[in-house]
Amino acid sequence: MESKGASSCRLLFCLLISATVLRPGLGWYTVNSAYGDTIIMPCRLDVPQNLMFGKWKYEKPDGSPVFIAFRSSTKKSVQYDDVPEYKDRLSLSENYTLSISNARISDEKRFVCMLVTEDNVFEAPTIVKVFKQPSKPEIVRKALFLETEQLKKLGDCISEDSYPDGNITWYRNGKVLHPLEGAVVIIFKKEMDPVTQLYTMTSTLEYKTTKADIQMPFTCSVTYYGPSGQKTVHSEQAVFDIYYPTEQVTIQVLPPKTAIKEGDNVTLKCLGNGNPPPEEFLFYLPGQPEGIRSSNTYTLTDVRRNATGDYKCSLIDKKSMIASTAITVHYLDLSLNPSGEVTRQIGDALPVSCTISASRNATVVWMKDNIRLRSSPSFSSLHYQDAGNYVCETALQEVEGLKKRESLTLIVEGKPQIKMTKKTDPSGLSKTIICHVEGFPKPAIQWTITGSGSVINQTEESPYINGRYYSKIIISPEENVTLTCTAENQLERTVNSLNVSANENREKVNDQAKLIVGIVVGLLLAALVAGVVYWLYMKKSK
Repeated sequence: MESKGASSCRLLFCLLISATVLRPGLGWYTVNSAYGDTIIMPCRLDVPQNLMFGKWKYEKPDGSPVFIAFRSSTKKSVQYDDVPEYKDRLSLSENYTLSISNARISDEKRFVCMLVTEDNVFEAPTIVKVFKQPSKPEIVRKALFLETEQLKKLGDCISEDSYPDGNITWYRNGKVLHPLEGAVVIIFKKEMDPVTQLYTMTSTLEYKTTKADIQMPFTCSVTYYGPSGQKTVHSEQAVFDIYYPTEQVTIQVLPPKTAIKEGDNVTLKCLGNGNPPPEEFLFYLPGQPEGIRSSNTYTLTDVRRNATGDYKCSLIDKKSMIASTAITVHYLDLSLNPSGEVTRQIGDALPVSCTISASRNATVVWMKDNIRLRSSPSFSSLHYQDAGNYVCETALQEVEGLKKRESLTLIVEGKPQIKMTKKTDPSGLSKTIICHVEGFPKPAIQWTITGSGSVINQTEESPYINGRYYSKIIISPEENVTLTCTAENQLERTVNSLNVSANENREKVNDQAKLIVGIVVGLLLAALVAGVVYWLYMKKSK
């Protein structure tokens, strides 16, 4: 006959193995946990008065139980079953809440809290869900460039270590890219690590680009589920170099300037608007039907006026795509006749012409000895003052640096010409004789005196200006004298004389002596009259 205690133990064992009694009102309960966090599962059962112990188990896929934790209600002790995957990861509190540290993907199971009394077993199941946020998506294996109108792999978007697996979306300039036959091809694949059970998602984008995609950013995102719901993480932007063929050719003239003049170096530069731009072109020069193959530049050195014309360039493989520009080489010619050093005689006529030939209207300026003239010089009868350095200068105002100048050094020669004048001093004691000389080269003046007389100041000369100067001599003659002035230069020797009379000097002296005697006599008579008057006055007074 069995005892009552033995019968109770057998009943409890059977209940633990097969009982699935749920507390009324308890349904499925789910705990969400992030990968690596601690999973906390409350028992969700009210502890009965006659509780013997509490246990936790999980169920295998085939439904068989695996017990992992035990806690006695009397001894307050906790025991953990020998389950390798939960070794040192479990914690069972006094209220029978089970904690599992370092959550793993394999922890996604159905766990059951069991509270056991002598006559019953109460169960509360909990479903555990584990989530792992994937890595930030990255665009890898990117194309070095994309070509218009060609379907080409743009790159791979990869996101790793996700659970559950996520979904990858591609964007162009912030807008979602959807598959489009022949233009957008998206290939998605996922792989699970057999050890960690984490997923790696890869999406390959093949894209047919256009010029509208220049500088357009491409991105991708991964959408995944976490403990708090659905989330999306975006990659960094990727901008691709877009290759497209040349559609237009342009030609430039370097350096850029408003006008080109003879002697300049000119560089032609041909550009195509494709990417990458063409590296070689054909350059066509005026009058040459065959193009010259060159890089994108062609240089003309020391250009002349005959280089004026239309210049063209085209693609090597598409000669119909051509560009042209007109070049005008400005020129300026000046001819001065006569020029250099010219010697003429005074009174001669000298026609002077400054002829200008230019690509456009030019300004002409005449200078004489660095002073601007109001008009061009014209010499019908040369004078000494016409001599000097003449410069004819011309320029094209619109063309920087295009100036020409020619000079004429005019020398006006003449034989010495003499004119003598005489001037008597107011005192009458001396005479000033002046010898005026005109001629070029400058004549030398020499005085000769015939007769006697004192020379007060000899050969005082004036400055030589415009072929003229004078020399003067001051003399007080004692007798009639002749003064001779000689002027001589490389052309001729000229002599002129002037007679000076001494009588004029004596008459002036006699007149002065008579005047003095008259004054003295008058003074004596006045003194005599004054004496007689004074004597008569004194006599009358007595």
